Amino acid sequence: MKICYLDAFSGISGDMTVGALIDAGADAVALVQSLEALGTGASFEVQKTKRRGIAASKFRVMPPGDAQTHRHLHHILEMIAKSGITERAKQNASAVFQRLGEAEAKVHDIPIEKVHFHEVGAVDSICDIVGACIGLDLLSIGAVYSSPVNVGSGTVKTEHGVLPVPAPATAELLIGKPVYARGPALELTTPTGAAIAATLATEFGPVPPMQIVASGYGAGDYDFAEHANVLRVLIGETTHADESTSVAVLEANIDDSTPQVLGYAMERLLEAGALDVTLGSIQMKKSRPGTLLSVIARPEDRETLARVMFEETSTLGLRIYSAERRVKARHSVEIVTPHGTVRMKIAGNGSFAPEYEDCKKLARESGVPLKQILAEANLAYLKTSR
Repeated sequence: MKICYLDAFSGISGDMTVGALIDAGADAVALVQSLEALGTGASFEVQKTKRRGIAASKFRVMPPGDAQTHRHLHHILEMIAKSGITERAKQNASAVFQRLGEAEAKVHDIPIEKVHFHEVGAVDSICDIVGACIGLDLLSIGAVYSSPVNVGSGTVKTEHGVLPVPAPATAELLIGKPVYARGPALELTTPTGAAIAATLATEFGPVPPMQIVASGYGAGDYDFAEHANVLRVLIGETTHADESTSVAVLEANIDDSTPQVLGYAMERLLEAGALDVTLGSIQMKKSRPGTLLSVIARPEDRETLARVMFEETSTLGLRIYSAERRVKARHSVEIVTPHGTVRMKIAGNGSFAPEYEDCKKLARESGVPLKQILAEANLAYLKTSR
């Protein structure tokens, strides 16, 4: 599957997204022709430029002189539905606008049907969002991922007056997503860009495991002295691992917690969603024997599990880093043993193992030693697989 990673180190906007996708190989002529089919009357321009020496593509929308500046959500959704773009691009674009409408409605405390999209409903923003979805479709992207988002700082002028950065709609769209502020005191992430990332990205974090096949840079309006004002996209193929994902690893060296406390912490962490928890013996400073508590977590569970580690152990600090997790393809079948049914896990290369929880249950119910139940399950599987 082909995937796209949005590297929003200088924020993200709709025009930067379209420019980056074109720069990465999306057919600019086909994209513009599809946008012209929307019937907005806008014209389009794609130019090569540079930001701090980095070659990038700048995408511009030139609305007609009589462009409508206020639209309701249903007007925009009807425009997308009647267009000649692919069904997948229609679904994605409609989903982005729906998410944006919900954010605007909440910020202004009004029903979504009464939301006037103001700047977001203008022709250029409609074309930016639809153009981004067309670009992803032209590149045959199966999944989108995003980095943590640089939102910028300071204030921004809007139709509602001067507002803090991130603007209210941007902040609402990025709830639960990792954000930060670095660089000049300007709006780096717009509501349009935030809506694209928040709606289409399945995960926010480091670059997912992939083989990079292309990269592209979409230029922002300004050329900063501090950094290249571009959105980078990385296009790649998923690795050949049957399951390959990014995980967070949380670790702590502990020398003043009892075995009871550490055992209970392990239970709490697993209950809170940890993929795996281990306790290892280590020798710490001042010749103290200690314990290395290591937790493997989904990126989105990192903060929850860090909180549990602080609550349930005596540690005053954690190490958190990203890693790649690969798992073989596997399936399970039920095997009948003399003492009951056991699920057998089978990997793609033919290796197998009985499900521990099933064997433990049968051992307790029958009074037979666990090692015997395990042996019977393995023997039963070997007989049936011949």
